[in-house]
Amino acid sequence: MEKIPVVAVLGPTASGKTALAVELARSRRGEVISADSMQIYRGMDIATAKPSPEEKKGVPHHLMDFLEPSVPFSVAEYAALARETIRQVWERGGLPILAGGTGLYLDAVLDNIQFAEMGSDPALRKELAAYGERKGSAALWELLRACDPETAASLHENNRGRVIRAIEVCRLTGIPMSEHRRRSRSQPSPYRSLKVGIGFSDRQRLYDRIDRRVDDMLARGLLEEARTYLRRPDLATAVQAIGYKELAGYFRGEIPLEKAAENLRRETRRYAKRQLTWFRRDPEIHWFYPEEFASFEEFSEKVGLCIDQFLKI
Repeated sequence: MEKIPVVAVLGPTASGKTALAVELARSRRGEVISADSMQIYRGMDIATAKPSPEEKKGVPHHLMDFLEPSVPFSVAEYAALARETIRQVWERGGLPILAGGTGLYLDAVLDNIQFAEMGSDPALRKELAAYGERKGSAALWELLRACDPETAASLHENNRGRVIRAIEVCRLTGIPMSEHRRRSRSQPSPYRSLKVGIGFSDRQRLYDRIDRRVDDMLARGLLEEARTYLRRPDLATAVQAIGYKELAGYFRGEIPLEKAAENLRRETRRYAKRQLTWFRRDPEIHWFYPEEFASFEEFSEKVGLCIDQFLKI
């Protein structure tokens, strides 16, 4: 059976993935499929940097803003939805373009990972959650790093739900989740993929973009959005999104706003570093560096030529 061509636009947070994916899609009948583990939730718009209707420029976007923040959602569920969406886009004559920075989501789809039943232990999960409350997210993340450093590198320490699940898998099966993923790649992928990575030779350029994004988020109302979600007791997973928890100290009157904003900038930079660590392990990624081009138009045109060549194969 002929493999479906899929383009993946990936990279660290604030690198410009959405803008590039939209530009590439506009002239190629493309449709964007989000690969962001937090953009799936309804209402969490500013913190997760969901594109506005103006930024989408008429390009259809999928797997974004469809789930209530209180509903648990697994990588396996995402992969199933993404595969079905890719099929539908292709049958409509469109080019499926995955865009996002959640490495687990991208790998699950493009590598056709088959998710085996690994069981669960509610008592263990409760114990780990309590440990995280007592010791903090960083200490919980260190437990994961001790048993599965590869998976830990792909997860932000604030993403407690996924950190706890990965630790749970290690303890229940005696096998790291990263090894489970390797073993699950036994079936060939139904896709012929081109992975486009947005990189930065000068890391400071990325950090400057992150700082500007944080300032823009605050200007657009991040404080009110964060206040709303942090008040809800049923959002244990969603409130771990970068942009909410870092502001909690400000709401409690413990730190000034500028200190909270700096914490947010720092945690976002750390997350970007972890994303780059994850992606750098993949030799199939074609890296492009926007600072090497005079304009965004020149940059997107260069990437577009690579995609057009890929589609001709």
